[in-house]
Amino acid sequence: MKNLCFCFQMHVPSRLRRYRFTEIGTDHYYYDDLQTEELVMWMVNTSWLPLCRTIAEMIRLSKKRFRCGLAVTGTTLELLEQYVPEMIDLLKQLAESGCVEMVATPYAYSLAAEYDAEEFALQLQMHRNKVAEMFGVSSSVLWNTELLYSDEIAALAYKLGYKTVMTEGAKHVLSWKSPDKVYYSSVGAKQKVLLRNMALSDSLSFRFSDPSWSDYPMDAGKFIGMLCDGKDSDGVVNLWMGAEAFGIMQNAATGIFDFLKALPYFALERNMRFLTPSEAAKAAAEETVSVHYPMSWAGEGKDLSVFNGNDLQQEALKKLYAVVERVHLCSDKQLKENWLQLQDINHLHYMNHVERGRSNYDSAYEAFINYMNVLSDFLQLVDEQYPTTVENEELNSLLKTIANQEKELAALKQQLKDLKRKKQK
Repeated sequence: MKNLCFCFQMHVPSRLRRYRFTEIGTDHYYYDDLQTEELVMWMVNTSWLPLCRTIAEMIRLSKKRFRCGLAVTGTTLELLEQYVPEMIDLLKQLAESGCVEMVATPYAYSLAAEYDAEEFALQLQMHRNKVAEMFGVSSSVLWNTELLYSDEIAALAYKLGYKTVMTEGAKHVLSWKSPDKVYYSSVGAKQKVLLRNMALSDSLSFRFSDPSWSDYPMDAGKFIGMLCDGKDSDGVVNLWMGAEAFGIMQNAATGIFDFLKALPYFALERNMRFLTPSEAAKAAAEETVSVHYPMSWAGEGKDLSVFNGNDLQQEALKKLYAVVERVHLCSDKQLKENWLQLQDINHLHYMNHVERGRSNYDSAYEAFINYMNVLSDFLQLVDEQYPTTVENEELNSLLKTIANQEKELAALKQQLKDLKRKKQK
């Protein structure tokens, strides 16, 4: 039996205002609230609201047999609470249906998994707390930023309790293997890896309305027929995309929402099943996937070069993550919020190239200068709250040692509890 696993990712950045060099040290507010609100409202009204309403309708019409996942960053949830509470209500409705899994993702849309393991763990815990507070659910499936993955990240995620990791089904890693199977990670049989079907997912996101596409025009019956005729009849096809594929990349006039709504009818008619990511991961795995270097779904290289591939980006990342330990020791709430926002990889993307409608800068260099002005002021504030001194460096080291010891003690206590449970059984 063929299985389908849909997952939609939602993130919107806070726009930085034009922050001049002369403002460093005098003005500590970095955001263009008007632009941010306009971006959020456009994203929600054009794409996310109609998509989520369509998903709710698919669940109802299929008698709850349509199932999928949503990955919404914590910073995005904060913006939705502020500007579009109606969207939060709809997300709650989907979570309460039991048919939509709110998968785990870093709180900020950051590269913390690559640059600081402690920050990565902290953001995952923040996201877990936020989702539990808002929706009363949790997930042990991880959608990392840009589907970022490596063997090292998989091992870190497993230690943090994530039994399944989602990533790109990149050809340079899979070679001749199929993405439509469940794999083990390098950690071993205790952790599963789900791989995005890149060809089919990108066809919906980028080619659905393209007359030059060999399969144009596409409809739901034709699409399900293609899946049924494919290999791995008992596998799981992972169709994951940014939610903006529906309504923005493919606008409503293309029929993309009608296409989506019709999928369950044709799929169920062919005895296909829809699964959440957690359900998809329950399938048996036979092979291991190993990824030595960071892989993502970004760019042609399916790596991090879109975000850290040039000198501007590397300089920004170096300065940003150099203060991570001191930020953790600061107590100022606004500083902590700024720290999360400044990690958003959209700021780094703007330093690579400028896309019409995506960036509010005229050039990559302009994006770099504006970001570095903001970052310079932020670094000054960090230094004011927690100066770099020999005494503080010694205190940092001591606090880090204590924190590590506490983590080890907690792990040992958990092992003891597990042994007691086994004895009782």
